[in-house]
Amino acid sequence: MTRINRAACVGGGVIGGGWIARFLLAGIDVKVFDPHPESQRIVGEVLANAEKAYAMLTGAPLPPRGKLAFTTTIEAAVADADWIQESVPERLDLKRGVLNQIDAAARPDALIGSSTSGLLPTELQRDMRHPERLFVAHPYNPVYLLPLVEIVGGEKTSAATIKAAMDRLVPIGMKGVHIAKEIEAFVGDRLLEALWREALWLIHDDICTVETLDDVIRYSFGLRWAQMGLFQTYRIAGGEAGMRHFLAQFGPCLAWPWTKLTDVVDLDDALVEKIGQQSDEQADGRSIRELERIRDENLVGILQTLKGSDGGKGWGAGKLLKDFEATLWADGGNPETPRDTSQPLRLIETKVSPAWVDYNGHMTEHRYLQVFGDTSDALLRLIGVDLAYVEAGHSYYTVETHIRHLGEAKLGQAIHSTCQILSADEKRLQLFHALYDTETGETIATAEQMLLHVDSKQGKAVTAPAEVLVKVNAIAAGHAKLAIPEGAGRHVGQKR
Repeated sequence: MTRINRAACVGGGVIGGGWIARFLLAGIDVKVFDPHPESQRIVGEVLANAEKAYAMLTGAPLPPRGKLAFTTTIEAAVADADWIQESVPERLDLKRGVLNQIDAAARPDALIGSSTSGLLPTELQRDMRHPERLFVAHPYNPVYLLPLVEIVGGEKTSAATIKAAMDRLVPIGMKGVHIAKEIEAFVGDRLLEALWREALWLIHDDICTVETLDDVIRYSFGLRWAQMGLFQTYRIAGGEAGMRHFLAQFGPCLAWPWTKLTDVVDLDDALVEKIGQQSDEQADGRSIRELERIRDENLVGILQTLKGSDGGKGWGAGKLLKDFEATLWADGGNPETPRDTSQPLRLIETKVSPAWVDYNGHMTEHRYLQVFGDTSDALLRLIGVDLAYVEAGHSYYTVETHIRHLGEAKLGQAIHSTCQILSADEKRLQLFHALYDTETGETIATAEQMLLHVDSKQGKAVTAPAEVLVKVNAIAAGHAKLAIPEGAGRHVGQKR
C-alpha cells in the first residue's frame, strides 16, 4: 500500500490545522507554512484536541507521532514532501499564486491537493507548470475525525494522480470519493448550501430560532444521515416497495411551493445581528474550544457505535474506522526486535487520557482492565496470535482475571505495563501484569489472567499450533527463572 512519508501544509487555520493533526497522528512528518503570527498556537490547540479525540476513538497502537516543523517560506515547507495540502483562504487569485509557488518548488512526483470548498480545479491549475498533479482534496471539519475527502480533478489532472491520491488516503484512515465531473462546490457543499439557504429564510421570517432549527436536525434526520445518508434513508421510508414507491408517493411534493431555494435571503445587518445574538445564547457561554471538544466526543461516540454495527462488521464510517484500526494493529503488532526474557516484558506505554478519567480526574476501573487487556494482546502478537491468526479461526480467550488496585492513575500521567508468564502448556497461558507510574516506578495495579487457546468455530479449547508454542515456551523459559511476583495467586479479600 502506497503511503505518505512526508507532508506539507500551506495554511494552518481550521481546515489546515485539521490536516496537520491527521497527518501527524498517522506518524507522518509535517512541515507547515502559515504567515499568521499565532499559527503555532492555533495549530497546537487543534492538535491537542485531536490527540484527546484519538485517545477516545481507538485503542489500536498509533504510530509514533510525526515531527512538526514550521517554516518561513513555502519553498522550505514543500521541498521534500510527498503530499502537499493547500488550505489558504477561498480567493481564486490567492490560491493560484500559492499553488504556482508550490508547483515551482515541489518535487516532480509530489501530489498537490487543494482544500477549496468550491473553486474549480481547472481554474486553480491554469498557470501551473505541472497541472497534471493538482486536484481538489476537499475534507470536512474536523479533518482529524471526519474521514471523507472529495477528490476532484481538473481538465489537466491525470488519472494517475487521482488514483494515487485515493490510495494514499487509506493508510491515514480517510475515504476518498472521486467526483466524476468538475462542478462548483462539488457534492457535499451543494447539499449543505441548499439546507443553509432554507435555514436562513426560516430565521429571517421568524419561523424559529437557530437553536430550534438545530434541534430539529440533531434530534431527527441528522441522526439518520449520520449513518445512512439520504437515499438509503428514503429507501426505507418507501417501506417494502422501496425507493420507487417513495418517489411515486412523495415526488409530487417537489412541485409544491414549500421552499425558497431559488431566492437569496438578504444578509443585512439586522439579520446578521439576529443570528449572531441567537447563536450567542445557544452557546451559553461555551468557548469555541469547548464546543469543539463536545463535538469531538459526540463524533467519537457515533463512530464507535457504527464500528460495532452490522453484526460487528461495522457500518459506514464505523467500518472505515474498523479497517483503519486493523491497519494500525498490523503495523504495530509484530515488533521485529527480540525481547529480553530475563525480566517481565514491557509491552504498553501510554498516558491517562481525558476519556479515561472520572469526575475526580482518576482513571476509571474499566480502563485498568482495558490496559491489562491491551497488555495481553501485545503478548499474543509477539507469539504470532495477530489479527490474521484470529480471522483464521483461532485465538486465546481470557477466562479469568483478578485485578488489584494499589495506587491511582491520574489524568495526563505516563504509565506503562509489564507481562510475566507464570505458566504455560499446550492450551493455557497464565499471565501476571503490572501497571506502573513511568516517572516514579510506583506500582499502580496488577492483574493475573488465565487464557485458553480456542477454536472459534468449534467454541472449545484446542492445542495451540507448534509455531505459537515455540514462541510461548521461549518466553516462559526465561520467565521461569524469575521470582513469583508479589500478589500472584491471591483471591479477592485475602489479607496481606
